[in-house]
Amino acid sequence: MKTEMVFMNFVAASFTRRRWFSSSPPSAPSSSLPWISPLQLSKATLPKPDPPTEPSVEVQKKSKYISHEYAINLIKRERDPQHALEIFHLVAEQKGFNHNCATYATILDKLAWSKKFQAVDAVLHQMTYETCKIHEGIFLNLMKHFSKSSLHERVLEMFYAIQPVAREKPSLKAISTCLNLLVESNQIDLARQLLLHSKKKLELELNTCICNILVKHHCKNRDLESAFEVVNEMKKSKISYPNLITYSTLMDGLCESGRLKEAVELFEEMVSKDQIFPDALTYNVLINGFCHGGKVDQARKIVEFMKSNGCNPNVFNYSTLMNGFCKEARLQEAKEVFDEMKSFGLKPDTVGYTTLINCFCRAGKLDEATELLKEMKEKECKADTVTFNVILGGLCRVGRFEEALDMLAKLPYDGIYLNKASYRIVLNFLCQKGELNKAAELLDLMLGRGFLPHYATSNELLVRLCMAAMVDDAVIALLGLVEMGFKPEPDSWTHVLELICRERRLLSAFELLDELVDPIN
Repeated sequence: MKTEMVFMNFVAASFTRRRWFSSSPPSAPSSSLPWISPLQLSKATLPKPDPPTEPSVEVQKKSKYISHEYAINLIKRERDPQHALEIFHLVAEQKGFNHNCATYATILDKLAWSKKFQAVDAVLHQMTYETCKIHEGIFLNLMKHFSKSSLHERVLEMFYAIQPVAREKPSLKAISTCLNLLVESNQIDLARQLLLHSKKKLELELNTCICNILVKHHCKNRDLESAFEVVNEMKKSKISYPNLITYSTLMDGLCESGRLKEAVELFEEMVSKDQIFPDALTYNVLINGFCHGGKVDQARKIVEFMKSNGCNPNVFNYSTLMNGFCKEARLQEAKEVFDEMKSFGLKPDTVGYTTLINCFCRAGKLDEATELLKEMKEKECKADTVTFNVILGGLCRVGRFEEALDMLAKLPYDGIYLNKASYRIVLNFLCQKGELNKAAELLDLMLGRGFLPHYATSNELLVRLCMAAMVDDAVIALLGLVEMGFKPEPDSWTHVLELICRERRLLSAFELLDELVDPIN
C-alpha cells in the first residue's frame, strides 16, 4: 500500500530520531564495543550511552510517552513538512497510541499549506481506516487550500469525502463553504453538481445562507433577473426566507447597474413589507451607489436619514461620502464630512485620512495634506503604503521633487514599507519633466533596493539620457537594468552604443556589447 511505502521510507530516513520516543536510549554500534559475557554484565560494566540530543532531554523530562497534545505542538513547530510527516508517523509507533481528529487536522493543514497534496492524499487514505471520530472541519479547511491552488475539482472531492470518512452527512455549513468557494472561482458547473448532489443524495434543503451565495453570484455577473428569481423562490420556503444580507446584495447589484431608483424601492419594501431594518452596512450600499452615480448630494441625504432613524453612521459611511465629494473635487464639503465624523467621537481610520489627503493633493494643497499626515502620526493612526504613494504623487505633480526623493530615501529607515509603485510614481514624473539627473539617481536607489522600473519607463529613460548626451549615466543605467533581468528594446541599447561610438570611446562600446550579449540572448 502507498501508506506503507511512505511509512517504510520514513523509518529509513528517521532512524536517528527514534531515541525521542523509546523508553531507554539506544546503545552505540556493536563494532565499537568489546564483547561482554552475559554472566559478567553489570551496571558498572555497561558503556555510557551517547548524550541524548536536546529534544530527547526535553521529551524525557516531561514524559516517556508522547501525548496527542505534545505531538501536535511538535508538528506545528516543524518547518519542514516532510519532517512533520515523519513525526506524525513516528508517534504512532508508541504502544497504545492512535491518532485522533486533532493530530490528523494538524498534519493535513501543515501539508496543505506546503502544497504537498500527494502526502495529503496518503494521510486521507489512512484516515479511512481509523476508528476515531473525524469532524468535517478537516475537509472544510482542505477545501480552502485546494481552492487557493486552483484545484477546484478537488474542492468538490473533499465535500464528497465527508460522509464516508466522517461517517455523517455534510452539514449546511459544509455545503455553504463548498458552494461559496466554487462560485467565487466561477466554477458554475461544479457548483451545479454540488447542489444536485445535496438535493438528491443528501436530501438537504437549501437555507438562506446557501441561497444568498447564489444571489451574490448572479449580481456579480450582472444577471439581476436570475437573482430576483432566486429571491422569489426563497420567499416560498420557510427555511430560506430572504434576510438583510439578501436585500443588501440585491441593492448593491442594482446600484452597480445604475438602477438607483429600484434600489431605493427595494430598500423601502424591505422595511415596510418584511419588517427588516437596515444596519450601517446596508445604508452604505446606497451611499456608495449614489456617490458612484454622481449623485453625492442624495448620498448626503441618506446619511441624514440614517441619523434621524436611530442608526448612527460609522467611519466607513463617512469615508464613502468623503470619497464621493473628493471625486467631484468638492474639497470643502469633504472636509466638513471629515470634521463632522470627528465631532461625533469617531476616530478616522487610515482609509478616511488617505481619502482626504488624496483630495488635498489633487487640489494642489500639499501643505494641508502633509499636515494631515502629521495628525495621523499624532493620533497613532498608521499611514500605509497607499497613503505615502498619494503624498509622493501629489509632491511630484507640483514639482516638489526634492521632498519626494527625500521621502523615498528616508522612509524605509523609519520602518515604513514602500512598494515598487512608490518609486515608479516619482521616476515617471522625473522622466516626464526632464529631470534626468534626479531620475538617474533614483534609478540607482531603486535597483539597489531590488525594485525594477516599469518596462516602458526604463526604455524611455535610456533614450532620454542618450538624447541628453549623458553617456556615462546611460551606460550605468543600462547595465544596472540588465543585471536585474531587464531586456531593453533594441532601439534603447543601440542608442547607447551609437552615443559611445560618436564620442569615439570604442573600447567602452565593445565592453558594453560583451556585457549585453549574454543576458539578452
